[in-house]
Amino acid sequence: MSDIESLLKETRSFKPDPAFSKQANWNKKTVAEFRKAGAQNSPRFWAKQAKDNLTWFTPWKKVLDWKPPFAKWFVGGKLNVSYNCLDRHVEGPGAHRRNKAAIIWEGEPGDTRVITYAELHREVCKFANVLKSQGVKKGERVVLYMPMIPELAIAMLACTRIGAPHSIVFGGFSADALRDRIDDAGAKMVITADGGFRKGAGFPLKKAVDDALSMTDIVEKVIVVERTKQDVTMKAGRDVWWHDLMEDASPKCAPAKLDSEHPLFILYTSGSTGKPKGILHTTGGYLTHVTTTFKAIFDIKDEDVYWCTADIGWITGHSYVVYGPLANGATTMMYEGVPVHPGPDRWWSLIAKWGVNIFYTAPTAIRTFIRLGDEHPNAHDLSSLRLLGTVGEPINPEAWMWYHKVIGKKRCPIVDTWWQTETGGIMITSLPGAVATKPGSATLAFPGIDAEIYDDDGEVAKPPNGGLLVVRKPWPGMLRGIWGDPKRYKEQYWSQYKDTYFAGDGAHRDKQGYFWIMGRIDDVMNISGHRIGTMEVESALVSHHDVAEAAVVGRPDDITGTAIVAFVSPVGGTDASDKFKDTLRAHVSKEIGAIARPAEIRFTDALPKTRSGKIMRRLLRDVAAGKESSGDTSTLEDFSVLAKLRESDED
Repeated sequence: MSDIESLLKETRSFKPDPAFSKQANWNKKTVAEFRKAGAQNSPRFWAKQAKDNLTWFTPWKKVLDWKPPFAKWFVGGKLNVSYNCLDRHVEGPGAHRRNKAAIIWEGEPGDTRVITYAELHREVCKFANVLKSQGVKKGERVVLYMPMIPELAIAMLACTRIGAPHSIVFGGFSADALRDRIDDAGAKMVITADGGFRKGAGFPLKKAVDDALSMTDIVEKVIVVERTKQDVTMKAGRDVWWHDLMEDASPKCAPAKLDSEHPLFILYTSGSTGKPKGILHTTGGYLTHVTTTFKAIFDIKDEDVYWCTADIGWITGHSYVVYGPLANGATTMMYEGVPVHPGPDRWWSLIAKWGVNIFYTAPTAIRTFIRLGDEHPNAHDLSSLRLLGTVGEPINPEAWMWYHKVIGKKRCPIVDTWWQTETGGIMITSLPGAVATKPGSATLAFPGIDAEIYDDDGEVAKPPNGGLLVVRKPWPGMLRGIWGDPKRYKEQYWSQYKDTYFAGDGAHRDKQGYFWIMGRIDDVMNISGHRIGTMEVESALVSHHDVAEAAVVGRPDDITGTAIVAFVSPVGGTDASDKFKDTLRAHVSKEIGAIARPAEIRFTDALPKTRSGKIMRRLLRDVAAGKESSGDTSTLEDFSVLAKLRESDED
């Protein structure tokens, strides 16, 4: 099942710029030394990173306690996340950052806030005292259901200060989805807002909390931030305003000295079944992983303005909007709204306005901007940019090249990163001062990460054959389990191969050892005995100049076993005709071979995506096969897209 054929042929390569390498945090020599150290003894390598990059109250007694599939890192060590993100930048050797911007925030309506490290430290201490005054104790879970406003980061850090694990639920989820996550986590408090701004209008949040809590009785307190000033119902004895509680709160709160394995947060991911999975991350290992990777991969400097466009409700926002940047003393930017409001150039205007140096976003967003036209980024001064990154899914080579040419002006290195909610931090990535890049490849495993590709027998797949992406040794940022369900944790991630983490993705390596992620293994199609990944067929379609975006799935076929169905969003103004379908079929045949030629092409204005931008191919498979959708759909961004696809099928 795992012998996946690679059809994509990509030969372009870009060497690191010598000037960039000279100033890089990790240059070729550093990376070579770290790769050797990580391969020889990964616990020792990670221990060095933990010592060099974090402040510990109590040193650990043992680096790694590994009883497969359960790991403990830095056993006996004590630290605090908020101390590492704040206190050490406002006192002692790091005090020069006291008045440095920690968070630059812009709301969708255009309101702004710049919060220094000293101010953020003060606000976090105050809200930590608020949490304690409202009865939250160490170990008790707090659910955060908020828009992208600074109070979300403040609440996260306040939870870490007192040792209350947080569970952030993305602010677009329904009341039912919120209730499920509250119940599963056993949360006693919810922090929310009256609402937020999206696409030019206020959307409600408090109403969804009220609806969720009408279906469960475990929550004792709800704290509400006033953001949109819309009318909300405040239940006496349960609901309190953030600003009222903060008014008299003390700005002094000593950080709790927490065990390295103390639970830090639970983050829910949707599964193929209706029950979401609560991914558990703990304190010391996770913070070591995200702090180290952020410093190395994004080459952060004290003067940089860094912008990761992810919502904090996703793992990317946890790791690379809040914890990784702040632990490194960086200036991290947050934006509340959508990329194209009030116009298609909003993101590019923000880069120019705030002088963003490092920009980290998703391939889905990049393909959206390709469709909108080059004139929008070209209308703004993007000369401040020095490094670009991609996250969330494999990037097709043509989108990579557009990013390189139009946004990076052929001078910015691109770090293409592969990782998951479960891994905590980046696992496979280019390193901008040390590793040559190839459009569409995440390049090599980060030092200290033992990633490989296996066939069904647990043998290393030989290039160019593809197989299943695995991680053979424990790493600090790894999930510690599924909250309340160790059996599911073992079965889902550790049952494919003995003592080996199975990522659920297909991949292959080229002759240089570079990883090419080929998509979720669930999305691999068996065409006349050939196993083909969706990503390569999609890349071939998108490489046509009249295609903005494409998603490919398989549907049952009596002759070939599976037939390829392509859902294609043409560039605006393109004639979506049968002739164009024939053109695209011929284009795919030319690019990667006749075996990958779509049996059916459906044109659509939009594709069903999660709120983090990933295409929900599971739903497209149901549409292609004419079936009703099953499983968890709570992460779907716009249900009308799915309805339109079904209507077009009926037509």
